[in-house]
Amino acid sequence: MSPPLQDESEDAETTALLRLIAAGGSSAARCSLIERLGGAARAVAAGPAAWRGAGWTQEQVRALSTAVAPPDALAWLQASAHHLIGWHQEDYPPLLRSSPNPPLALFVAGDPALLWQPMIAVVGSRGPTPGGRDNARDFARAFATSGLVVGSGLAAGVDTAAHTATLDAGGRTIAVLGTGPDVPYPRGNRELHARIAHDGAVVSEYLPGTRAVAFHFPARNRILAGLSVATVVIEAAERSGALITARLAAEAGRDVFAVPGSIHNPLARGCHRLIRDGAVLAGSAQEVIDALAPGVAALAQDLRRQLGAPIHPAQAAGADARRGPDLADPDYQTLWHALGHDPSAMDQLVQRTGLTAAAVSSMLLLMELDGRVFSQHGRYFRSR
Repeated sequence: MSPPLQDESEDAETTALLRLIAAGGSSAARCSLIERLGGAARAVAAGPAAWRGAGWTQEQVRALSTAVAPPDALAWLQASAHHLIGWHQEDYPPLLRSSPNPPLALFVAGDPALLWQPMIAVVGSRGPTPGGRDNARDFARAFATSGLVVGSGLAAGVDTAAHTATLDAGGRTIAVLGTGPDVPYPRGNRELHARIAHDGAVVSEYLPGTRAVAFHFPARNRILAGLSVATVVIEAAERSGALITARLAAEAGRDVFAVPGSIHNPLARGCHRLIRDGAVLAGSAQEVIDALAPGVAALAQDLRRQLGAPIHPAQAAGADARRGPDLADPDYQTLWHALGHDPSAMDQLVQRTGLTAAAVSSMLLLMELDGRVFSQHGRYFRSR
């Protein structure tokens, strides 16, 4: 992919990306056009002849020709902690990029760096049994305290229990919506939506203001599955949206776990079906954590290679705590000096270092794994 021209402003790229989103149609076709022409602004400016040359239909060309950047979306992006991440941009989460049919762009309210962290999706019935709700809370709490981000869909029932338990445990959670990022659904989760946007991240591929439409929810499930290293189904009937998420996770090559239940519980039938079809039986949250440990370690190794600055515990031996580890990469040195012994928020670290949120998030993950950095309530500080 060609790099964008240096004189193309960030505003022009955002406006062009919003036009591509508003045009609708196949995400794959729009992503391909951006890749072919080297950015959203270049893609839009290229005009109808170039679009047809990229294989677009006349209907697609007509849609983009008349599309405009929605004023409501531009206004939404002006607010603090509101972000738009395009498929072609470096902050786009790599796990999602490698999944089938990744979205053209993501609207994010909250901390976009969380999308780079190892996340486990916890999904299930909108009307769980009391035991199912307790399982959702217990599993989510255990995942959060182990350092995993917990993802779900902000729906009633299992989703709500998982998000709430994660936040109450001081963990980090991501809500993937089938509405616009500013539209809580169900409405009863308005306060939870605001809490996640403040302490985690709310994610949607839909323009701000988009209301609930039935077919949006199966589509959003592919994003939840694609962002996650694994999906855990707590309770699900035999026909359930949670089973769609599980299927999409399996198609993306991710692990699927199912919590068994009583043979007399109709909400256990979907989980039992998943187990028959090859999902891993999850007898406890710790079993899931133990099973995922090698994969999370492999993800950390991938990030080490990507960043080109491996961290080895031996490098810190005898190091002066005031100087930090003797790391060769200057970005690590910059981040280490930006960290203090008092907790710092992600946006503070991004501002202090001048690095992208994705880079800071990745390096913090590796430093946490090596025991150099601790996190608490979404804030980071040097280990003592």
